[in-house]
Amino acid sequence: METDFLVKMIMFTLFFYHAESRRGRARSRTKSKFQIGLPITGKYRDPESDQYYNNNNGAKITLASHFDYEYVLGHKIAFLCLARGNPRPHITWYKDGNEIFTHQYLHIHEWQIGVDKIKSKLEIDPATQMDAGVYECTADNMYSIDRRSFKTDFSIAFD
Repeated sequence: METDFLVKMIMFTLFFYHAESRRGRARSRTKSKFQIGLPITGKYRDPESDQYYNNNNGAKITLASHFDYEYVLGHKIAFLCLARGNPRPHITWYKDGNEIFTHQYLHIHEWQIGVDKIKSKLEIDPATQMDAGVYECTADNMYSIDRRSFKTDFSIAFD
């Protein structure tokens, strides 16, 4: 009976996450762990849920760029994301809810640090008006997912 309930809760969570990702992440996000659905106490009532969601080997972002970033048109934008976990997490970058990849003006660099850490840096050079939006780095491994968002807007520099 409990297994059926857990399966239904996981399916509901996946459905809700999918629906949120398709809406373009209109709501702003902070670095608070409480915003991603954790109880205020940080512990779940069900020991199995608590063990799953608070797994010590799960992906955790340990360092990330500032949330609100204003860039100057024509200059470089850079975001940083450092994560740890066992196995080492994989970092994926998104802009306005869509996965982004390296191209002529956007580069993603990654460094593996030790056996359980990864550092990823997103650079856009030169930045244009089209680069304004919400960027997100997501670290995931087989135990958990962690994410941080960065809101950007441009300013015009006058000489």
